[in-house]
Amino acid sequence: MKKQVLLFLFIAIVHTTFGQEQIEAFKSGESLRYKMSYSGFLRAGTAVLEIAEKDLNGKKVFHTKGTGWTTGMIKWFFKVEDLYQSYFDMNSVKPYLFKRKIDEGGYKKHVITTFNHTTNTAYVQDFIKQTEVTKPAVNTQDMLSAFYYLRNQNVKNMQKGDEIAIDMFLDAQTYPFKLRFLGKEVLKTSFGKVNTLIFRPLVQSGRIFKAKESVTLWITDDKNKIPVKMQADLAVGSLRAELESYKGLANEFKIN
Repeated sequence: MKKQVLLFLFIAIVHTTFGQEQIEAFKSGESLRYKMSYSGFLRAGTAVLEIAEKDLNGKKVFHTKGTGWTTGMIKWFFKVEDLYQSYFDMNSVKPYLFKRKIDEGGYKKHVITTFNHTTNTAYVQDFIKQTEVTKPAVNTQDMLSAFYYLRNQNVKNMQKGDEIAIDMFLDAQTYPFKLRFLGKEVLKTSFGKVNTLIFRPLVQSGRIFKAKESVTLWITDDKNKIPVKMQADLAVGSLRAELESYKGLANEFKIN
């Protein structure tokens, strides 16, 4: 079981073709913590997303950090320690620097990607393979900057069945992605009933995912647009992420 895959999809469902608005969905100091569970009852791990204002080469940027790790019984036979970091523009949300350092059951990656938006390229350094390469990167987001990019978009006019085409740059490659809007639902959570928007990414079926449409995401139908639940049907069992705690939101978290 690759927890990285859920974390990837959890963050990757995030880059839309809508016009950019003034940032209002998030602010420096926000922190979101998620409980990961396997087959609905066995705690598999924890994921945390944090954002803060930082300096990068003399420029004020947003620095976001995503960490994930296995806990409990899962950790005994499949240890995961993931760290993702992104530095992106405070107005356009374009990524400048993306760092990925993961260890998943002995499978390791340590990659740093530097984006050049003048030449529309990305310089990728792989410290495990000891390689470096420059690749085209036109209107792409990294895994973390894309998460915040989506949250700041206007999705009020989306209709059931509408699809969003996205591009994600990861490990020296651009990945096309589609996201389908399924509608709205009042979701019962540990905080109370929350109005949500439901999305389904179209993923490639195979060794990990049960079917092409096996992942579902619920985000708050408010100005924050934070994910409160995600479920993925795997080849064996299912994996679920649920919002466990939060702080520093830019807007009111509306709970019924």
